[in-house]
Amino acid sequence: MIGAMQPSYPARKLDGLDITLVAVFLLGLYLGVSLQISEKVPLTCAPSGFAGLIMLWRRRDQVQPRHLAGLLGVVCVYLGSILAASDYEFLGKRFTGLLQLTYSLAIGYAMFLTLVHGERRQIANLLLTFCLVIIVGCLLETYAGLRPLSDAVRERIYASSNVYDADLRDQLLYGRIRPKLFTSEPSAVTFAYTHYSSVWLVVSPWRWKLPVYFGLMALALFVLPGPTLMLMLLLTVPYLVFLAGARAGGRPSTTRLVGSLALSLVLVGLAIVLGRVFFAERLNDLATGKDASFFFRFTGPMLVAFDLLRDHPWAGAGLTGEPYIADRVIDIFMNSPSFEAAWQVGKVSDTLTNFFWLHWIYLGLVWGVICLVAVSIWLRMLGTPSVLYCWAVWIILGQASGSYVGPKTWAVLLIAAAVAILTAGARQPRSSPRPLPRVHLQPHLLDSSGYLR
Repeated sequence: MIGAMQPSYPARKLDGLDITLVAVFLLGLYLGVSLQISEKVPLTCAPSGFAGLIMLWRRRDQVQPRHLAGLLGVVCVYLGSILAASDYEFLGKRFTGLLQLTYSLAIGYAMFLTLVHGERRQIANLLLTFCLVIIVGCLLETYAGLRPLSDAVRERIYASSNVYDADLRDQLLYGRIRPKLFTSEPSAVTFAYTHYSSVWLVVSPWRWKLPVYFGLMALALFVLPGPTLMLMLLLTVPYLVFLAGARAGGRPSTTRLVGSLALSLVLVGLAIVLGRVFFAERLNDLATGKDASFFFRFTGPMLVAFDLLRDHPWAGAGLTGEPYIADRVIDIFMNSPSFEAAWQVGKVSDTLTNFFWLHWIYLGLVWGVICLVAVSIWLRMLGTPSVLYCWAVWIILGQASGSYVGPKTWAVLLIAAAVAILTAGARQPRSSPRPLPRVHLQPHLLDSSGYLR
């Protein structure tokens, strides 16, 4: 749960430039805008990339040798995975994926370094502001005429193939068009809101933050409905079990752990009930195999992962190996009883939108485990008090996002590591000042008044 390694990052208030860079990084993850550096190499989440590189330069004196060694070790392990994958005809594509992964890890580490040297209240205020801005923006788009401007911006900054156009489906399922607020699709809004609010829950020092968190969820269910919001309740479980369930010094507390587990079970049950109340139509489509979104986000990637784990257990398809398995993916989809003939399969890379299952699709069983171990070791070298918390958050949010080598995937993990360190650091018991040693002087050194001669 909470390891013996304790964080050693001094908390100091971030200056205005740091706050701006963190905000730009979060905005880049929210928008997901890419710039094409070359014909085959995109700069994904470009604002996050620029902000991350500046943060890395500003924090260059705080980059510890063991951190850098761990990062290089992770990159080398992933290099080994692509060299172990079958069919070297696709090696160039896999090296492009490795380049994107390295970029994502580097800017994620820059964000990590910035957050761990900040104050909890300051970071929490920024995240809460971001969530409230999303709520207000979605309200303006739905009720105050912001939608035409949002749609115009979306058409200019995203490729036409990536612009969400299923408004009729939203009207049938939710009774209205879901807000997109300058992003490519509504799920990007709900993912960012879910991620940032769950991070706020962990890092906020408020005593009554859990009721406020539920209030944020209630607001979102009304303003920007979507099944991704149910992950907000699931994300409370790793926080309560792995972080809130420990006492000062990182030692597990049996009483708190039992209480956290009990509350977690209640929240999971609540998530199921709320899902049936707010998304009954979608759950009905899901039960009858008519929900295309769920198939492409969960069922389809899972089926492809199991198929590759059976036939390519050693190294999978290789990083960004969709071209290698494109025909196979389409065949698996078409033969699945959950797949509807009316659904269209576009680019394979756009249909496998689940970075948890993409891990196993790209790496296979053997190299998948090796890479998990390598990243876990790096997290420990960074001083993360609970690797299990980081991976739990990564797995949960992985059910709502793809792009395994993109910044969003690894920012989820490294931001979780940073806030875990901040939370554990706040629980460290303050050491009492050591008493000064008593000095015993010989009587002949003192005069009659007790002073030194």
